[in-house]
Amino acid sequence: MAHLSETDLHDYIRGICFKTGPPGTVGAETEWLVSDVSSPGAPVAIDRLRSLLADVGPLPARSVITFEPGGQIELSSPPQDGPGEAHTALSADIAHISPRLKSAGLRLRGLGLDPDRPPVNQLAVARYTAMDHYFASGGDAGRTMMCSTASLQVCLDIGADTGDAHRRWRRAQRLGPLLVAAFANSPLWRGRPTGWRSTRWAIWAAMDSTRTSPMSCDDPARTWLRYALDARVMAVRSEHDPWTVDPGLTMRQWLAGAGARPLTMDDFVFHLSTLFPPVRPRGWLELRMIDALPLQWWGVAVGVASALIDDPIAAGVAEEATDKLLQGGDPRPQDWLRAARDALTDPELARCARVCFEAAIRALPGMGAPELAGLVHDYADRYVERGRCPADDLVPVKELT
Repeated sequence: MAHLSETDLHDYIRGICFKTGPPGTVGAETEWLVSDVSSPGAPVAIDRLRSLLADVGPLPARSVITFEPGGQIELSSPPQDGPGEAHTALSADIAHISPRLKSAGLRLRGLGLDPDRPPVNQLAVARYTAMDHYFASGGDAGRTMMCSTASLQVCLDIGADTGDAHRRWRRAQRLGPLLVAAFANSPLWRGRPTGWRSTRWAIWAAMDSTRTSPMSCDDPARTWLRYALDARVMAVRSEHDPWTVDPGLTMRQWLAGAGARPLTMDDFVFHLSTLFPPVRPRGWLELRMIDALPLQWWGVAVGVASALIDDPIAAGVAEEATDKLLQGGDPRPQDWLRAARDALTDPELARCARVCFEAAIRALPGMGAPELAGLVHDYADRYVERGRCPADDLVPVKELT
């Protein structure tokens, strides 16, 4: 078997991760913490959740239900024709399962981080066992990420062609801190305020930076390849033997022959699935930086992100606003961190958010989402125009300053 080359990996990334085509479809993945009303301090067993949801039948919009290691429920929608249809479809599927959970005394909680319960890994499958062991050397952050955090992921098309893909990639990267700030919703951990409005983001930032740090706005395929090659290998899979966890090398070193066996394309594809940057290319752009939001508001993030990346006029406004915010450059580590810590109490982030939300509200009716425009308007009135985010509903501002 011929050895893989860097060119082979680049060709895979360019052809699969950045597959181009006419943009316009939108998907969303909503993660929810689950608690038992009668025993809110205890984890809810995944086996119990599976049993409860086994008989709800096919979901109306065909979203897929999966479970995160701590018992979080994830609903992933199929691609829909625009943000309005994505919101309508996923809302119907959430509404379909909610009564079944409620009848069992369970509730879905739209928070970016479990504020009270310690992390417990319930999924004894090879992937999550390897991930748990890999992150254990770095302290509590890895297990907390796996078992106690929840996000809202917005999935948008790569772009019509290579040039369009590059523009949309840059736009998504530069919007990242703004989206962290505007939707920050995790100020509590271990029963007390942390000083961060998005503690979830702070936890991600405290993990292995070779697989969680943001990427640059440069050529997207080459940037993703460089990022993947420089990242540490989490695990080497085996069909018959235990997986080798943290073999002590980067993907670049494995490609060069330093591994215990030659690298295969399946190894590389698995490696890509263990990388968690804020914007991850998977044949679409997966925006991963947004905290899970209350049931009333999760659709706002879908509408805002879609409008600011897909609508030409709103995108132009967002590019100008983020250019001012970032002083013409890529987001720096401190830009992401101040967004997570200060959110919209930061005057520059607040100013950028007001401009971008106004542009999204204007764009959404023309994108076939007038009801979503109204929801974004209500969110902006409650939070953005007042320099607030959902975290400020949970903790008094004076405890976060």
